[in-house]
Amino acid sequence: MEKLAYPSWALLARRPLSLRRGSGVLRRGILGALLALFAAGGVAHAQTRDLATRGVPLDRIAAVVNDGVVLASEVDNELALVTGRLKDQKAELPAENVLRHQVLEQLIVQELEMQEADHDGIKIPDEQLNDALQDIAQRNGMTLSQLPDALAQQGIDYTSYREAIRRQYIFELLRRRDVLQHITVTPREIDQYLAREAQHPSDTSEYNLSHILIAVPENATPAQLEQAAQRAQDVYRRAKSGEDFAKLAIAYSNSDTALQGGSLGWRKGTELPTFLSDAILKLKPGAVSPPVRAPNGYNIVKLNSVRDTGQKVVVDEVHVRQILMRTNDLEDDATIKEKLEQLRQEILHGQDFGAIAQANSKDPSSAGSGGDLGWASPDTYAPEFKKEVETLKIGAISEPFHTQYGWHIVQVLGRRRVDSTNELKREHAADEIRASKADEQTELWLRRMRDEAYVQYKM
Repeated sequence: MEKLAYPSWALLARRPLSLRRGSGVLRRGILGALLALFAAGGVAHAQTRDLATRGVPLDRIAAVVNDGVVLASEVDNELALVTGRLKDQKAELPAENVLRHQVLEQLIVQELEMQEADHDGIKIPDEQLNDALQDIAQRNGMTLSQLPDALAQQGIDYTSYREAIRRQYIFELLRRRDVLQHITVTPREIDQYLAREAQHPSDTSEYNLSHILIAVPENATPAQLEQAAQRAQDVYRRAKSGEDFAKLAIAYSNSDTALQGGSLGWRKGTELPTFLSDAILKLKPGAVSPPVRAPNGYNIVKLNSVRDTGQKVVVDEVHVRQILMRTNDLEDDATIKEKLEQLRQEILHGQDFGAIAQANSKDPSSAGSGGDLGWASPDTYAPEFKKEVETLKIGAISEPFHTQYGWHIVQVLGRRRVDSTNELKREHAADEIRASKADEQTELWLRRMRDEAYVQYKM
């Protein structure tokens, strides 16, 4: 099996990967990116904690974090993984003490996340964890029993791997609760975004970016702000003069992408944080932006490359009306099905579908309009419903059929192909504005957590 380079645990925090079936994250035949990601700091951390629980002597404490600790062995393990990965990428390494400090800071934040989860009783049951592992195994063409051996070929302990995934789930629950649930996107924001994009021919472009954050405390003093501003200007001058941006990010960035050389990967224009979008659009590939002040600090961005992804979206839609009836304590499935068949015969013999739907349908959203569901893509309906509307001729009335919502008869009133590009643009705009806000708010959330913590360095 191909040996994979391992990013740090912090990349998991910024770019968590979906474990849902069909997400396409993994590729058949190799464990893929997810295995590589979880083999990083999360696994190193879990392995060290496992040693502690088994009573194996550990070396000294690297930092006291509230009522917990980060161990020197954890820092050493993660430092070795990061150094190996950076060497594989042929990246120029900063001084070891600088890299060690960055590793320690990320492990401190990770420890704070787990303390928060423990305090709030956030846990991932073994059943959910097993389902995730089963899904990973199946999507990589193996059984769950084969997964430990496949991981071992990557140099990953299965028990530690399980705990790394559990910790990532916990982080996502925390992030959803403390960050994502508080993010809203208004119609006005969508309109403003679309108006802004309409002024640029590259509204469908994607940008490959690298990023350096010079953070400032939430309640920074004027002296702290001045110090951060001077450091940001110094880093910007060095980057603009040709120094390796990835090396500068590793050495100076306070972002959780620092140990990836500041790489943000490919981002759609609408995924760019609001405070950076204007700066990015002024850059040519290879150029570096001056420091941009934002709530999280001073941001310096390098535009690596740009690509266009625009395309017209045409979808099939059907115009359908229905009569929905449900079982109850007095009427079972057979009775409801028979009633619907009687109604169908009345319609076939000349009765008005809409009037019968108004009198009999139990769908509160459509009964008042004669069962009319309007125009929609068949994909928006339940599978059984979709099958019926896709096979019915225009004007025909289906036999009674069952879905999770009850028993139906439907009539297809028309079919059409429509350009849904604008509608999808609005949907995508909302998703991407939300994603942009999530990045910025996650940075602030992690920085606030770090600023409010008691941390005492021991090394």
